[in-house]
Amino acid sequence: MSHAISDELLKRYDVPGPRYTSYPTADRFVEAFGELEYIQALQQRRTASLGSPLSLYVHIPFCDSVCYYCACNKVITKHHERGAEYLRYLEREVALQVEHFGSGRNVSQLHLGGGTPTFLSDDELRQLMAMMRRYFNLVAGGEFSVEVDPRTVTPERLQALFDMGFNRLSFGVQDFDPMVQKAVHRVQPAEQVFDLVAASRRIGFESINVDLIYGLPLQTTESFARTLAQVSELRPDRIALYGYAHLPERFKPQRRIHAAELPSGSQKLAMLSMSLDAMSQAGYVYVGMDHFALPNDALAVAKRQGRLHRNFQGYSTQPDCDLIALGVSAIGRIGATYSQNAKTLEAYYDALDQGRLPIVRGLALSRDDILRRTVIMALMCQGELLFESIELGHLIQFSRYFARELEILRDFEEEGMVRLSETGVEVTESGWYLVRAIAMVFDKNLQTDLDRARFSKII
Repeated sequence: MSHAISDELLKRYDVPGPRYTSYPTADRFVEAFGELEYIQALQQRRTASLGSPLSLYVHIPFCDSVCYYCACNKVITKHHERGAEYLRYLEREVALQVEHFGSGRNVSQLHLGGGTPTFLSDDELRQLMAMMRRYFNLVAGGEFSVEVDPRTVTPERLQALFDMGFNRLSFGVQDFDPMVQKAVHRVQPAEQVFDLVAASRRIGFESINVDLIYGLPLQTTESFARTLAQVSELRPDRIALYGYAHLPERFKPQRRIHAAELPSGSQKLAMLSMSLDAMSQAGYVYVGMDHFALPNDALAVAKRQGRLHRNFQGYSTQPDCDLIALGVSAIGRIGATYSQNAKTLEAYYDALDQGRLPIVRGLALSRDDILRRTVIMALMCQGELLFESIELGHLIQFSRYFARELEILRDFEEEGMVRLSETGVEVTESGWYLVRAIAMVFDKNLQTDLDRARFSKII
């Protein structure tokens, strides 16, 4: 197979596991970490990271209609006036953050996610970007991206986004097949997406991403092959390919999906295998996990040069830095801490009405957490562990501290997924496609199958 991984390996490692946008993962956050602990972390970092740029994430929760597969934190409403109220509270939160962190800090990465950020009107998005510039310095050459529902924009709106300072777009496509789109309540003609991507290129956006999902209801290997062919023709700079995780007990909209219409496990594996072949043949570089990029895209370049990083938004070219999270349910990282905002608008607004930051849970990392995060991120981003650098950075003897983990990796070595040496661990080409499974070896919190059951499957 052109993607260098067998169907047997794909089947063997079709197990639940974290995506490692952080370590420890968000399910380990505790309510004992709240506003006070977050403020202490902010103040400690105020001088320690003064010269380092920040990353900003802004969550816009609103959507006009529900997509049945969606597991995001969202508010379904036709009342667009709710956006104006949300922006007022968002500015209160920003002002409180800056009060403890300092204004005018450089920002090299800004991402608007949701929900549907383009639920907001152009004037409201301009207001939001003006707010960001009022409190922060969005540096030249930074990555400023926004998630776009193709049903909510026109070429004119895309031009407006570009004029506001956005230089990257992510289009939610999922599947081009009309029957699949109807089954998940997200109908958007392929021609509409092609027209919008063409307009984005004319306007001058630096990078265009398309999200795809395999394993959706009514999908077949034949129908998804057609979608892959259309995406190859569309030729976005980046492709994010996710496996659908059907967890209706956790995500209410998924209860509208008929389980009988979902493809079988073997069909999902066939779709993934076919996708890996199709992306390779179309000239895309496999960046890691579910991400592909054209060879000249910044993400592919960063991977070649060993500069790839990972945060709560996924793979990134930006250096590992503090992430300020804004908006309902948003997750951030300050130094050796993680934090999450209130998950409902009511709780979010209530905290801000009381003059409090809406932090409801988080985590202060232990020395062991920080060490394991370093190891897991090295595997997830560089595909390589160098024992000496870990030992010098964390004052340990790697072979002794991780004796159990290295023994487990022997099995991965026999399967051709890693190469072990006296100096380190190297992920092979086939192992790179299942790097989550390799990283899981170093996750202290995954000791039993019961622990793993809370996560979606790797495949």
